[in-house]
Amino acid sequence: MPFLSWRVWSALVLLLFPSTVAAEGSALLEGWHDVWLFRFFINMLGYSTIIIPGYLLISYFKRSSYLETGSGLCYPVIKSCVFGSETKAGLLDDVSVTARNEGDSGSSVKQATKLIFCAAGLQASYLTWGVLQERVMTRSYGAIAPEHEGEKFKDSQFLVFMNRILALTVSGLWCILFKQPRHGAPMYKYSFASLSNIMSSWCQYEALKYISFPTQVLAKASKVIPVMLMGKIVSRKSYEYWEYFTAVLISVGVSMFLLSSTTNKHPSTVTTFSGIIILIGYIVFDSFTSNWQDNLFKYKMSSVQMMFGVNLFSCLFTVCSLLEQGAFFDSLAFMTRHSEFAFHAVLLSVCSACGQLFIFYTINQFGAAVFTIIMTLRQAIAILLSCFLYGHAVTVIGGFGVAIVFLALFLRVYARSRMKSGRRSAQPPVQKV
Repeated sequence: MPFLSWRVWSALVLLLFPSTVAAEGSALLEGWHDVWLFRFFINMLGYSTIIIPGYLLISYFKRSSYLETGSGLCYPVIKSCVFGSETKAGLLDDVSVTARNEGDSGSSVKQATKLIFCAAGLQASYLTWGVLQERVMTRSYGAIAPEHEGEKFKDSQFLVFMNRILALTVSGLWCILFKQPRHGAPMYKYSFASLSNIMSSWCQYEALKYISFPTQVLAKASKVIPVMLMGKIVSRKSYEYWEYFTAVLISVGVSMFLLSSTTNKHPSTVTTFSGIIILIGYIVFDSFTSNWQDNLFKYKMSSVQMMFGVNLFSCLFTVCSLLEQGAFFDSLAFMTRHSEFAFHAVLLSVCSACGQLFIFYTINQFGAAVFTIIMTLRQAIAILLSCFLYGHAVTVIGGFGVAIVFLALFLRVYARSRMKSGRRSAQPPVQKV
């Protein structure tokens, strides 16, 4: 049964209590709705209205041996959602391997052109996305005069929905237009990565209400530490000594930046305790997402199919939660009141969807090492751009900490590429008959 939105609770308070108490109760509920932990709890309640029935249905179909006894029009849908093909054939990426091999045999000018295209696409997509993200979450709309504060957009979940619905459309069209491997994973398994993905995105938007954008970028850079921890827990991975060394360097650099942050600047640059907690939530959720997706790739699927499956459940979760809270139409009303926000929200979604496609194309053409270098440079440029556009102050110690973080990231890329080249050279050459 869908839970009641906070406005419905306000109406009940008005009916059950005298006017004075009711006014205080309504104001209290309004105040609670501005607390991020309350919104997080309400969002999770909304997702549970899908997760709990879904879990019960999946358990029922598995217990009842539906795969052997089922029939009818619903059988293919239920089989795809609950059982899949249940054959793990490894990540089929023949298209990417072929494309990369063709790229290796092509001219150096053609390869350089492709590299410039990929780098420019990634930088344009994600730098624009970062600037818009900070604009939407930290600045007001409709301020016609300096003394008029305007109106701030507060619902981070609606922005997550906007990003996911466009990404779902783009990935769906891609799967229709271009040949994809036969899908084998049970659809419900995407919901795990989807839930953690939308929660990490929500934390990413929500954190900007409490911390500066440079702090958030550095926190993203430091997520290699929890990713390694999650890899040990979820995937039972082992790591080299240099991975631990660079992880320690990153944590030192981030600590230097955070400890040198001043609190006498603009409120949007202040690092608060709530912001740190939300960032930790972002890192934990995002670390789980990447490791769960790695496990899903054991099935026969392409990256675009992964994008479609995750975004399908993300749209389902977010739109149901927004409708149950009554926030969906409130956000649409905000868009109609402020055309500038509508433009920013749409452009934000376009940049996010295009960025994902550039990620897949870059990795297919040049591999993960080149992609990591481009994205690391993007993070450094994003910090400089944010400081320039929004006036964030960085001390000398903080700047030194930023330099340590990005030095550690480049060391990781260098060490990983050396290890891979060493493994390739150690393999015996294949003789052609």
